[in-house]
Amino acid sequence: VQLQASGGGLVHPGNSLRLSCQASGLTLERHGIGWFRQAPGKNREGVVFSRTPDGVPIYANSVKGRFTISRDNAKNTVYLQMNDLKPEDTAIYYCGAGWPSIGFIESEYDHWGQGTQVTVSS
Repeated sequence: VQLQASGGGLVHPGNSLRLSCQASGLTLERHGIGWFRQAPGKNREGVVFSRTPDGVPIYANSVKGRFTISRDNAKNTVYLQMNDLKPEDTAIYYCGAGWPSIGFIESEYDHWGQGTQVTVSS
């Protein structure tokens, strides 16, 4: 099983990025998916999770209204569209997969991607 996260980069405040998390060895459609991030010197925190493809995603308050999670089952890929990025969004972003009971607790996830760096700076 492998989750491959990509799409990070350096952007100015107010700009957008779309992160991708492509899976191999498991079918994302049958799993709960989450995005977490870890800023320098801080603990990893949950950004959003989606328990099922038809369920309502749950977003952290800090990103609500700016970030959107979506799934492309045909590509076995999950996306995180990030709009109106702020310097405080700077972090390494990780995708995780687990049972559809997942939430914002890291131990609930069975599989993790390697992380992709997002830097928001003027």
